[in-house]
Amino acid sequence: MDMRTLVEDDGDTIDITLQPVENPSKLEELWTDLERRADGSFFLSWQWIGNWLASLPRGTRPHALVARRGGRVVGLALLCPRTQWRFGLLRTRCWLLHETGERTFDRLFVEYNGILADRNCSDAVLAACFDWLGQRLTNWDELVLGGLEPEAEAAVRLAAARQGHALQVRVADSCQWVDLEGVRRQGAGYLASLGKNTRAAVRRAMRLYTERGPLTYRVAATAEEALEDFHAMEILHQASWNARGQSGAFSNPAFRPFHERLIIGGVPAGTVRLCRVSAGDAVIGYLYNFVHRGRVMNYQGGFAYEADNRLKPGLVAHVLAIEDTLARGEDCYDFMSTPAGHKPLLSNTEQPMNWIALGPDRLSRQIDTRLRRVKAGLADRMRRLIRSPLPLMNR
Repeated sequence: MDMRTLVEDDGDTIDITLQPVENPSKLEELWTDLERRADGSFFLSWQWIGNWLASLPRGTRPHALVARRGGRVVGLALLCPRTQWRFGLLRTRCWLLHETGERTFDRLFVEYNGILADRNCSDAVLAACFDWLGQRLTNWDELVLGGLEPEAEAAVRLAAARQGHALQVRVADSCQWVDLEGVRRQGAGYLASLGKNTRAAVRRAMRLYTERGPLTYRVAATAEEALEDFHAMEILHQASWNARGQSGAFSNPAFRPFHERLIIGGVPAGTVRLCRVSAGDAVIGYLYNFVHRGRVMNYQGGFAYEADNRLKPGLVAHVLAIEDTLARGEDCYDFMSTPAGHKPLLSNTEQPMNWIALGPDRLSRQIDTRLRRVKAGLADRMRRLIRSPLPLMNR
């Protein structure tokens, strides 16, 4: 399939095509060349995208969106077509951006998502690509865009407004991070920048841990060492999630092989960082971080929780990782999305990150929106019932 259109931008022409990926090696060549001219996130780097492409479930049909200006590639993205059933009732034909529509596989969880665009014309490329994709939706039902970067979301909203598409925010979230330039300007160190109670909790936990032996923070130096830490992290991660009655990230059969490949290539390149924190001879936690253009992103972790809640392995591990990031001269330590108690305590900056779907305002979409509202209302009511105290009987 070869779908073409021409989009005019200030007198210049942006030529957009969408074709099945048939030659990953050729795509890699185009992608890595554009990556050097773009400001995309780690999740738009070939290290993530190439690994994702090589790991796709059988039957997935990835298509490459290619934008050219004057014959030169200025925009790239991968989209997968899939027919989904909403609530078991509504048949929906979708295009998904850097996702497959297979729920389990997509729990690899892309964030800072968008279109890889040449920094010299990125606004024009984003506008042209999302306008073009919106026009193609006349024959489809929905464009699914998860974990969007702010610039990409702004372009999507403009395209939806221009074309009269209904836009639905499926998940409204935010990502939080530590702006280390701000910490450096204050000049008192990271720990001093925290709130009084958080600072006291960290210092108390560190003191209790050091009673067992020196508190040490180690970054794996080789891929082999990093894989050992990754497998040890799995044990701690799964234990804590299973204790809460939840499955944990490693229950996804794609998770371990995907990240093992990412670690093997990423540690030597300096884009993957496995961190181990120990108190004496005992490991208290692991952090699995990505590093991209001065941004350190915490993707996953595993911690040795204990009955004594004064011991806070996650809090201590993140503080040590942030101080290491600060010492390396990097720009920020990013907790990324998904709520967690330590994020607002340790971060000093945040921005929205949303999961969006858009398409023609057909009856099926209106029904879908109403059903989602009913489902969200029921879930909220159940949460309030669980939190409400039970009436006291025979007091």
